[in-house]
Amino acid sequence: MEIKWLEDFVTLAETSSFSRAAEIRNVTQPAFSRRIKQLETWIGAPLISRATLPAELTPAGRNFLPMAQDAIRRFYSVRETLRPPSAQGLVRFAALHTLTITFFPIWLRELQGDNRMFGTSFIADRGGIEANLAALTDGEADFFLTYAHHEVPFHLDRDKFSSVTIGSDRLIPVAAPELRLDRSPVPARGILDKVDTTKRTLPYLGYGYSSFFGVALGSIFSRRSPFRRQTVHESTISAGLKELALTGVGICWLPESLVEKDISSGGLVACSSDRSWMLDLEIRLYRSSEKSSGATMEAIWQSSQALAAKRLGAS
Repeated sequence: MEIKWLEDFVTLAETSSFSRAAEIRNVTQPAFSRRIKQLETWIGAPLISRATLPAELTPAGRNFLPMAQDAIRRFYSVRETLRPPSAQGLVRFAALHTLTITFFPIWLRELQGDNRMFGTSFIADRGGIEANLAALTDGEADFFLTYAHHEVPFHLDRDKFSSVTIGSDRLIPVAAPELRLDRSPVPARGILDKVDTTKRTLPYLGYGYSSFFGVALGSIFSRRSPFRRQTVHESTISAGLKELALTGVGICWLPESLVEKDISSGGLVACSSDRSWMLDLEIRLYRSSEKSSGATMEAIWQSSQALAAKRLGAS
């Protein structure tokens, strides 16, 4: 059975005319009639009454019509689902999860402007630095959108991959207004400035050691050694850690762009005003310098550089 047989049958049902249906399907009428006969042979029942003009569906044909229509829809839906994003004309981005919900929507709107529209597709954040980079180096993504800091190494060949800094953010320690320490509620605002962190153990929501933020925070904690903390939960996804922080279970270092609304509403408070507890971050866009890119990808790159230069000039 071929999908074109189903499409022929549906067209015939809609037109009630072999000649008109054959014209729409761009085949000769004898060839069209043969294909309808082949479908009827495969089904094992006549679908069209040839004794009437215009052509009418038999009872079997009427029963089969909605099934044929549904099968066609499902077939093309599955095909679209399985096609790689690049084959659908989508620009593929590998990106850290936080950036997909904070930075990317605004940046995309600026990038597209009033008349440069293009579709985009995300490759899910894989957690570890190397795993996310692999999406770009293996050719699964056209661009890699990430945070960057000079103390977090990226093992990329600079001759093969280019980058442009397109934004900035800051990692800051936050918590719910009250933390439970030794089973007692303690105000969390400025707690890192008030508590001796070499002696008092603080509940901590962490990222692990393979993620970008996990590595970045290592540089802060090494300067603050010893920083006594007890990890109460660990995840590579900042948005998930933020939801836990809102419940008051621990301190978490989160991107300022992710928590600014929660701080304004009072759901979270800053655990320190000391800049040494914070980490300034760049937002970078990477691409391959070797692989040929289409006009859309090149336009995105050029526009990204122009927007970055505009921001730098405005600052």
